[in-house]
Amino acid sequence: MSKLSQNEIDALFSRYGNGEEQPQPAAPAPQPAAFPLLEPTPLEEEARPSSIGLLGAVELDVTVRLGQTRRSIRDLLHLGTGSVLELDNLAGETVDILVNGRLLAKGEVVIVGENYGVRIVELVQMAPGAFS
Repeated sequence: MSKLSQNEIDALFSRYGNGEEQPQPAAPAPQPAAFPLLEPTPLEEEARPSSIGLLGAVELDVTVRLGQTRRSIRDLLHLGTGSVLELDNLAGETVDILVNGRLLAKGEVVIVGENYGVRIVELVQMAPGAFS
C-alpha cells in the first residue's frame, strides 16, 4: 500500500470536506396536500348495483315435474304413440317446481291462452346453501 503525503491528505479534505458537519439547507415545511373537490356523478337507477342486480342475468334450468313412475325396460320398449304412462300424482294435485334439479316450490297447472303454465302455491323451505 502506498502512503499518502500530508499535502495529498489536505487536498482530499479540502475537496471532500474536513469531517466536520456541514450545515444542511433547511427542509421546506410540510404542507397539506391540495386535492380538487370531487362531485358525485348521478348514476341512472339501473346502473346502480343492487344486492341481487348482478345475478339478474344468470340463467337457471326450471323444471316442472307432473309426477313420476318406475317401469322396467320391457314396459318402456312397448310404449308407442297413444300409450298412457300413469304417474304417481293424482289429477288436480300440486306439481313440483325444480330449479337446477332442486325442489323450490309447489304449483298448480293452469292454461294461459293455448299454453300450459304453473301458478306457484307454496314455496318450499330450503336449507342454507341449497344451490351451492
